[in-house]
Amino acid sequence: MSGVITRGVLFVHSTTLAVSPHVEWTAANVLGRPVSMDWTDQPAAPGTLRAEHSWQGPQGTGARLASALRGWAHLRYEVTEEPSFGVDGGRWSHTPSLGIFHAVIDVHGNTMVPEDRIRAALDCGGDLIAMSRSLDLALGQAWDDELEPFRYAGAGAPVRWLHQVG
Repeated sequence: MSGVITRGVLFVHSTTLAVSPHVEWTAANVLGRPVSMDWTDQPAAPGTLRAEHSWQGPQGTGARLASALRGWAHLRYEVTEEPSFGVDGGRWSHTPSLGIFHAVIDVHGNTMVPEDRIRAALDCGGDLIAMSRSLDLALGQAWDDELEPFRYAGAGAPVRWLHQVG
């Protein structure tokens, strides 16, 4: 385990009331401390809840959180991990229908597509539709399309302002 500390956010876009305590317990297990999330109704999927949790932890914590929550039915989430010394950031998106998607994120929040994925997209024999599909897959477009209504519905969620001191 690395000694470098990073931070990120767990965005639970939708889950059932019955699953919500299990999400908190799982996050607490990964983070090594109690996690209590402020659950609110998710208007994009009536009968479900949404919440966010900002975290700090060693490099790789984002991957551990995403893996621990992966595959749960009725759970849509994203985990972000900010870039830290010597390590790019990451974003993990999960939906029940698509599974999990991982993207490397730069310091500005841009998705970084590896060279081999770009070369594979370009090597499509001139078929622009195939190239577009390949690039959409590399960028996680299907996950963004499915999660966007849930992200937007959370726009009215409570906000905690963080102030830099010093």
